[in-house]
Amino acid sequence: MFENLVEVLKQNPRKIVYTEGTDARILEAAARLKADGFLTPILVGNVDEVKKAAADGGFDIDGLEIIDPENYEGFDEMVAKMVELRKGKMTEEECRAALSKSNYFGTMLVKMGKADSLLGGATYSTADTVRPALQLIKTKPGANLVSSCFILSRGDEMIAMGDCAINISYEDTLDKATGEVKLAAADKLAEVGRETALTAQKFGIEPKVAFLSYSTKGSGKGPGPDLARNACAKCKEMLPDIPVDGEMQFDAAVSPEVGQLKFPGSPVAGYANTFIFPEIQSGNIGYKIAQRLGGFAAYGPILQGLNAPINDLSRGCNADEVYTMSIITAAMA
Repeated sequence: MFENLVEVLKQNPRKIVYTEGTDARILEAAARLKADGFLTPILVGNVDEVKKAAADGGFDIDGLEIIDPENYEGFDEMVAKMVELRKGKMTEEECRAALSKSNYFGTMLVKMGKADSLLGGATYSTADTVRPALQLIKTKPGANLVSSCFILSRGDEMIAMGDCAINISYEDTLDKATGEVKLAAADKLAEVGRETALTAQKFGIEPKVAFLSYSTKGSGKGPGPDLARNACAKCKEMLPDIPVDGEMQFDAAVSPEVGQLKFPGSPVAGYANTFIFPEIQSGNIGYKIAQRLGGFAAYGPILQGLNAPINDLSRGCNADEVYTMSIITAAMA
């Protein structure tokens, strides 16, 4: 899997910014990437502190760019740009204070073209990584929300699962003045399906997308199956050239015998490799079952729907995970 992504980076050199430049896991991964030569790390933090942390850990980061928000020559320009982006929602003083923090500062480096992508979350919460991205990078054209997926691999087998980390649940977004539905819950889940399928393609997966539920083809009743069924119909319209079907139970999605018995004629049932969960609880549980009991290696969460690749690390990550997520993140730029 990673050989293809590394080739992409070799052909298109890119820069990735790390918001936690003194963290030993970040420094180990950055030193390894420096030695490999196909991706350029940028470390955010006090220069002396970053160099000391690297020396203490025995990590060779000589020659890597270290940027300290307190001494950055373009800081005033960055503040002005953030004030413009926030459009009256934050004062100049508030923007200046936010940019003194590495999560906002690193995100603005991407926004202003200093870096192509960002990886954070080794010490920050997911919210502290995603919030600056939503405020500054914003969603790409045609996207209404940010979602996530995990790529899971076991030998030569690869699958995608979404959303397992960002969207707690899906409800209609209403106009506060009129009460009319501005964005339906099914449209949101359909968008997760579309973005997860497109992410899967970037990893060489030919997506067969299953919208999961406790019901298969109307066998169960309730708001959950209705949501999955309606979202599936909308996603089919979004992805006319990709097999999409649902709603279906997991056994119908992965077992050809069960799938074609419960959902005869479906191009996905029994053969799915891209799984869309109806809410975060089942998604998070599902990918961890695959990881811990199924023997799959899990890569993610990979954020989807943003104008630039911004990804979030688990605070329990190790240096190998930082390294692999760096490759994944930069290759999506």
